[in-house]
Amino acid sequence: MLGFGTPSQSLGVMDAEAASRLIAAAADATLVMDGAGVIRDMAFGNADLAAALGGRKAWLGRALADAVAEDSRSKVHDMLGEVSAQDMPRWRHLNLRAADGASIPLLCAANRLPGTDRVVLFARDLRLLASLQQRLVEAQQAMEREYGRLRQAETRYRLLFQMSGEPVMVLDAASLRVLEANLAADRIFGAQPSFLDAFAPEDRARVEALLATVRAAGTAEERRVSMRGTRREALLSASLLRHERSSLFLVRLAFLGGDSGESPIPESRARLADFVESTPDAFVLTAADGRIITANPAFLELVQLPNEATARGEELSRFLGRQAVELDVLLAQVRGRGPVRLFRTRIRGDQGAEAEVEVSAASVLDGGQQCFGFTIRDIGPRPAPIETGPPTLPAAAGQLTELVGRVPLKELVREATDVIEKLAIEAALELTNNNRASAAEMLGLSRQSLYVKLRRYGIGDLGPDEES
Repeated sequence: MLGFGTPSQSLGVMDAEAASRLIAAAADATLVMDGAGVIRDMAFGNADLAAALGGRKAWLGRALADAVAEDSRSKVHDMLGEVSAQDMPRWRHLNLRAADGASIPLLCAANRLPGTDRVVLFARDLRLLASLQQRLVEAQQAMEREYGRLRQAETRYRLLFQMSGEPVMVLDAASLRVLEANLAADRIFGAQPSFLDAFAPEDRARVEALLATVRAAGTAEERRVSMRGTRREALLSASLLRHERSSLFLVRLAFLGGDSGESPIPESRARLADFVESTPDAFVLTAADGRIITANPAFLELVQLPNEATARGEELSRFLGRQAVELDVLLAQVRGRGPVRLFRTRIRGDQGAEAEVEVSAASVLDGGQQCFGFTIRDIGPRPAPIETGPPTLPAAAGQLTELVGRVPLKELVREATDVIEKLAIEAALELTNNNRASAAEMLGLSRQSLYVKLRRYGIGDLGPDEES
């Protein structure tokens, strides 16, 4: 044990009172135990830990082995068996059980008082360290999930980049060197010494002027140009990208007259259809009345149907939405405000399985008829966000807790029911964009019952027809 060199000179002669204050200040908690491991006295150097453990009286007369969690009892026996007055104490991690059942992590070391059977246990509070470690683990897991999503997104966009029937390239803005090109661009520009050599000689100056304008203004520009040799006309589009300290051009060619050269449009659409079929996200197309027209295998797997034929003609509301009216609300949003992104709801399978999903929807035209396309992603269970402070209650619920002990339980329950009912009505009105008929259907109420409750809670303004 490496102790003081001359303790009698440096520390002087101390009485028991001075020694106790010094020992108490040396750790967050200090326990004095007898030879059997029973706690005989206790001191705290940390007020928060003292409050968490319930003070000294809660521990006096208890055996330390009985006060720790099951996984720490063997450590206590080993520590008391190895303790001595001369050796350097060994620090061990113990989980102490508080009076309320919570587990409090402590870093402990024991030393025997010379000439007695008494053992002094020094404990350091590890709760802050444990909390930081837990947050670090959760942050690392969140980063891994985010990296996974980014890799998947990059894979999807690269696949779309290669599937495009139009030539698309990424150029270095300074040298016009081709950095990336899809298959359609490689067939046209791959044999050319440089990017400009693919165009007719009289149009190269126009291409250079276009790129100079994009570089200076930073906005997308278009020019009509002719290709070298074939004299095919195309619309050249360019936009500026910033990557770290360098500038890049994103260049796209759209051949005019319906002639795309080496990569015809039907083949491109066929590839896109193949992608929709193989994507892990569910895709479904419905008619204006919400009946399914077509769906990809991922959607059939989510709703537990064996094939597309069994899904065709079914109402999407049979599977999507917590209630039937929820899909009506979603379709109304798409009709009135355009595409909807990341609408969170539930999907139900034909065999009873359910899953949390995020839905994006948009309106499309098919042969002049309005249809709706939905992409559905199974988000599964997600970890709760890291709490940085004590949980908070809504204001009304917080006021209810203050009534505990002041009013009878029966009245308290009635007040709580009113608060919940009011919150549910407000949430339904917000979800349906203040459409009271849809809100009543979502809540399982008649319109008149909803109007009565609106008047009761003073929510919104009722018209003359609604007052009756």
